[in-house]
Amino acid sequence: MYAVLDAGRVGHLAIADGRQPYALPVAYARDGERVLLHGSTGSRLFRHLAAGAPACLTVTLLDGLVLARSAFASSMNYRCAMVLGELSVVDGDDRLAALERLSEHLLPGRWAAIRPPSAKELAATLVLALPLDECSVKVSDGPPDDPDDDLDRPVWAGVVPVVETLGTPQPDPRLRHDLPPPEW
Repeated sequence: MYAVLDAGRVGHLAIADGRQPYALPVAYARDGERVLLHGSTGSRLFRHLAAGAPACLTVTLLDGLVLARSAFASSMNYRCAMVLGELSVVDGDDRLAALERLSEHLLPGRWAAIRPPSAKELAATLVLALPLDECSVKVSDGPPDDPDDDLDRPVWAGVVPVVETLGTPQPDPRLRHDLPPPEW
C-alpha cells in the first residue's frame, strides 16, 4: 500500500453527492497513516468532504501493456491502491506542514526554493486528511496468459513496459533570472 501511494502523484477522489457520483484528479501525499489532499475552499467537492461525506481515493500506476494473441487475453500490468473513509480538516501548524509534505511529494526539494503560502493563499486553501484505516491494493503483473490453442498464432505477444519520466523543464517565458532548471 505504502509503495503504491508513495510512487504515485495523482489520485482520483470520488464521492457521491445525492444520486450523482463525482471523481476528480487530485495531487496527494502520504503522511504516515494518512493521505493529505488540498483544494480550494470554494470547491464544492472539498467543502462536501470537509463536512464528512464518505470518499474513495484511488491511485493507479500503469506498469505495462500486456499484449496477448487475442483481444480477450490482452490486459495491463498495474498497481492500484484504494482508500475509503471520511476526511478531516487539517488546521493550525499542521496545515502548513501538510502543504510542505504535498509539495515535497510532487517535487522533492522544491519547498525550500519557493515562497511559502501567503495568509490570503492559506485562507483560500482547504487541506484534508484521509486516514489509511480502510484500504486495499491490487497488483496485476506478468506476461500474457494465452490459452494453449492460441500459442501457435503468428502474433507477437509480451509486455510493453510503461515508464513515467519527467521531461526537459520548459522555462516560464517571464523568467527574469538566468537560472538553470532544478535537477530532478
